[in-house]
Amino acid sequence: MSTTAEPAATPTERAAEPRQAVHGRLPSLTGLRFIAALLVFCYHSSLALPALNPFASKDVADGYRWLFSNAGWAGVSFFFILSGFVLTWSARPGDPPRHFWRRRFFKIYPNHLVTWVLALALLSGATTQWWQAVPNLFLVHAWIPEFSVFLGVNPPSWSLACELFFYLCFPLFLHGIKRIPPAHLWRWAAGTAAAVIAVPALAYLLLPGDPPMPEGSPASVWQYWSVYMLPPVRALDFVLGMLMARIVVTGRRFGIRPLPAAAACVAAYALSLYVPWLYALDAVFVIPMALLIPAVALQDVSGRPSPLRGRAVVWLGEVSFAFYMVHLILLNVVREHLLGPERFFGTAAGIGVLVLEALATLAAAWLLYAAVEKPAMRHLGRTRKAQP
Repeated sequence: MSTTAEPAATPTERAAEPRQAVHGRLPSLTGLRFIAALLVFCYHSSLALPALNPFASKDVADGYRWLFSNAGWAGVSFFFILSGFVLTWSARPGDPPRHFWRRRFFKIYPNHLVTWVLALALLSGATTQWWQAVPNLFLVHAWIPEFSVFLGVNPPSWSLACELFFYLCFPLFLHGIKRIPPAHLWRWAAGTAAAVIAVPALAYLLLPGDPPMPEGSPASVWQYWSVYMLPPVRALDFVLGMLMARIVVTGRRFGIRPLPAAAACVAAYALSLYVPWLYALDAVFVIPMALLIPAVALQDVSGRPSPLRGRAVVWLGEVSFAFYMVHLILLNVVREHLLGPERFFGTAAGIGVLVLEALATLAAAWLLYAAVEKPAMRHLGRTRKAQP
């Protein structure tokens, strides 16, 4: 596929694009990825249905469930915004779309294929119908408003269906965003964030309240799917991340430091525990996370000290995608095949079970990363230069 040449940058824009920002690595953002993946782990390990919450005391179990009840939503919002930011930050001038698509496909699909097979073999093969498994295999299940489809087989994989859509659109998105005058980027970012915040209101206003979500969630399947799952809607997060990257790369003023931005994220999470449910899926997080990511990136560019830049933390970030893909399978295997559905624990023992599950997930993630993800990127994702 041929690619349309980008319009030449003006002298002012070229001068505004710091060389470090265009080419610098962002290890602190890699470290943040693991924190987001751990939030998703905490959310799933707190669930009462299926019974993944290990605590015998109802008060402790309910408290753990309440504390992390929105952690999964927050982690996914972070991943989507981060994806748009990092891909725009690292975009290669003149890179043909087919090369970009190849790299991204072999980044996500091998892990997905392995975990799809594992989930069917270890957990859901006997109960999953072909019309649930096949859309999941081909990463189109997030487009289908049926609960047993978009959260079938290995439930976290729904987000890969969104990411695949983002990747397909990325060259077009980038072409359009690069045409925005740098002085207008903040307005576009504000408008995109406003659109994310408006989506739940539109869902409450326009979409039917039935059929209800399982577990008594205060929204319908249609409302949940349209706000949280539908790829074009979640592309707003991705585009916001792209706009924030362009704001930094083009030298727009950005005076927010990581600590205040992180504090804003914590405050947003606390707020999410009390707002109407659909707003807690994404809208409440979008602004503070869109500020945290460039703040941390600029910390790396400037060389300021960062606790997220240590070797161990960066390694955790590197295996975070594998951690994300394998964690729910492991949690369910432990519950179904090791603990049994009726075995629960006191507070100290329950915490110990969670720590052991997290460590076992990390070990499985390292194996998936080392044996599947990294070799696939090295041997299949890399574009070979044509021989002269």
